[in-house]
Amino acid sequence: MLNDGEKGAILQRDKETYAVAPHLPCGVVTPDQLRKIADIAEKYEAAALKCTSAARIAIVGLKEEDVDEVWADLGLNPGAAVGLCVRSVKACPGTTFCKRGKQDSLGLGMYFDEKYHGMALPGKLKIGVSGCANQCAETCIKDLGLVGKSKGWDIYVGGNGGGRPRLGDVICSGLSDDELKDMCERIIEFYRQNAKPKERIGRMIDRIGLDALTDAVTESA
Repeated sequence: MLNDGEKGAILQRDKETYAVAPHLPCGVVTPDQLRKIADIAEKYEAAALKCTSAARIAIVGLKEEDVDEVWADLGLNPGAAVGLCVRSVKACPGTTFCKRGKQDSLGLGMYFDEKYHGMALPGKLKIGVSGCANQCAETCIKDLGLVGKSKGWDIYVGGNGGGRPRLGDVICSGLSDDELKDMCERIIEFYRQNAKPKERIGRMIDRIGLDALTDAVTESA
């Protein structure tokens, strides 16, 4: 039996079959990739294909002995779906496609996914990038939530869902793309150095106070 996350596979409720979900940066997928995923699901008699909340496409109901061959056939990266690290970045279409977009959330999301996805940290860290105040990427409940406004980017920190939900705190507003990238790097580094093992950013803030984080990351910005 595989441990959760081993070979990019997650054991299912039946305790016999597994799901795999290739990493699709910001949920963007090509027609060829979609066809390949569908063909492989049929080839290995998967029970279902499921779009996940992390903008992946899970192939559900695979036999353990087929997992290696499934990944070989897919030719895609398993990514970091579990573990104490930066998870898949969630981003809305932003100004790339959406008529309501104020900022390029998809472009920034791709940047953050390439730079941070899979980075080892004290706890899991989820990033959401929304191109307008509607927050279609659920930014207010992400560890690091970025919201595009007409005059720039707002940063929310410390949000999470789950059994103890927490809304993120706004610590910066009106940032340019470059300022946003720099500030996010500062926040992630502060979290890496100051969080306890398995502690999310929001719980760290509750423990040390929001001012401690804000003062540290804005001191020399």
